[in-house]
Amino acid sequence: MAAQLKMNLKERILVLDGAMGTMLQAYNFSEEDFRGERFKDFHRSVKGNNDLLSLTQPAAIAEVHRKYFEAGADIVETNTFSSTTIAMADYEMEEYVYDLNYASAKIAKDVAQSITTKEPHKPRFVAGSIGPTNKTASMSPDVNDPGYRAVSFEELRVAYKQQVEALLDGGVDLLLVETVFDTLNAKAALFAIDQVKEERAIDTPVMISGTITDASGRTLSGQTAEAFLISVSHIQLLSVGFNCALGASQLQPHLEAIASKTEVGISAHPNAGLPNAFGEYDETPEQMATQIKKYIDKNLVNIVGGCCGTTPAHIKAIAQLVANVTPRKCKL
Repeated sequence: MAAQLKMNLKERILVLDGAMGTMLQAYNFSEEDFRGERFKDFHRSVKGNNDLLSLTQPAAIAEVHRKYFEAGADIVETNTFSSTTIAMADYEMEEYVYDLNYASAKIAKDVAQSITTKEPHKPRFVAGSIGPTNKTASMSPDVNDPGYRAVSFEELRVAYKQQVEALLDGGVDLLLVETVFDTLNAKAALFAIDQVKEERAIDTPVMISGTITDASGRTLSGQTAEAFLISVSHIQLLSVGFNCALGASQLQPHLEAIASKTEVGISAHPNAGLPNAFGEYDETPEQMATQIKKYIDKNLVNIVGGCCGTTPAHIKAIAQLVANVTPRKCKL
């Protein structure tokens, strides 16, 4: 599948899926729904733990993946953004991390295979989603103790290695280290990935996607787009890019900053605009596609999709936009 993915990436712009959380909100799952039968007596509330739904509401997760594939996505992300022991500590569910990743990967892969069987001319792929965790390795969370760190590089490496192993066991085709706000966290993930690849003698493709947090044009840990690119360029990557925090128009300058400075693929999956006063995203599929057309006109991207607030309708508009477009040249 890795060879097939790279071949496809050279031939056309690939489409990534949209937001999982946005879609799951529509189900209005209750506390009992989140718990399911397996966790009905769990000792604390788990409502809001969307990754848990891969174990308790797998049909819903599969349906979301299917909708994105049917909208035109080539790649869907597993429902594992927070599936590390570090992030799951918030729910005291660290012991279920392997199951979460394995189940999420298998759900997505089963859907991908079923659609690929029907449409073999357009193979579908699954990216193992590896989020940033809820801790930062390079900054202190305590303004009164700037030397303090809530997590160490080694703790991150161990957590990420467990996640990567489970995602690969579940059948993912590639790994996506995404929403990187602290490059030190990302380096721990990349280090863990390299360890697993070496141990298993495999060459699973890796995408990395940072997030520019505000108008300063920097990540939370202070890097510019170009600095972020340089700091991860020692790793063999399928693509590097940005997602989340910004809408498509606001993201464009940062894509321009890196597109001419690397020969690997460039990815972008922005939000559906900026959130309104209620934290909701109002940008329509047509509005988003109009902005992403500028990416295409300037030959900036190889992979494009959506993040917060995006739906299958957004992905369909993007897929129609990039159909038959000559992709940006990249070395894979």
